[in-house]
Amino acid sequence: MVTKRIIPCLDLKDGRVVKGTNFINLRDAGDPVSVAIEYERQGADEIAFLDISATVEKRATMVNLIERVCDNIFMPITVGGGISSIEDIRLLLMSGADKISINSAAVYNPELIRDAAEKFGSQAIIIAIDARYSEAMGSYEVVVASGKKSTGLDAVEWAKKMVSYGAGEVLLTSMDKDGTKSGYDLKLTSLISDAVRVPIIASGGIGELQDFYDGAVVGKADGLLAASVFHFGTYTVQQVKDYLRERDVLVRDLV
Repeated sequence: MVTKRIIPCLDLKDGRVVKGTNFINLRDAGDPVSVAIEYERQGADEIAFLDISATVEKRATMVNLIERVCDNIFMPITVGGGISSIEDIRLLLMSGADKISINSAAVYNPELIRDAAEKFGSQAIIIAIDARYSEAMGSYEVVVASGKKSTGLDAVEWAKKMVSYGAGEVLLTSMDKDGTKSGYDLKLTSLISDAVRVPIIASGGIGELQDFYDGAVVGKADGLLAASVFHFGTYTVQQVKDYLRERDVLVRDLV
């Protein structure tokens, strides 16, 4: 079994960490630099920053924030939210980000993924897919604009296409599960895991320690992302790793 990564996700709005359900009813969860430092102390493998209110005007703020974070921690950083050009990617990588997560911009301009992978390497480019089950389609549909807009794209086929364009990882969020604390969408996660040969990061729905195990074993995810259970003290990263290790799931030790 591949070693599983535990990844806290920091949703950012106006420079603060927030968390809600399906990106609404947001609660303040702290200063991003302080929160990142704490997660590194707990032994997180990576950290993800998602600017959920990103606009062109706020890009400079995000760059400055990532620079401040990188001055204080050493674990890999993924950044997403409002990234729509090669220049956006370049600025964030130069600020210290290790990986860039691209979602809506890829739907509107799929060639961005190919261009970015060719310029910066597949290891730096993550295709972020927000998906919801569609009764009309009889399958999982890609959605954008924080789940508010349907695309008509089949999530499995979209993942395969984006990987063929050069995406080195898939960050998969179930919009049916996000913020519900009812566990990952294991069917969706396993479908995508079986469809592509790149690492899958599962997101959306963590509530119990068992959910991490299910995501790793049943969903076959390589990375296990969570937000509110970490932000509000339900579990620490080390508690999650201890739980998984006791059940013979490989995780990295705290260095």
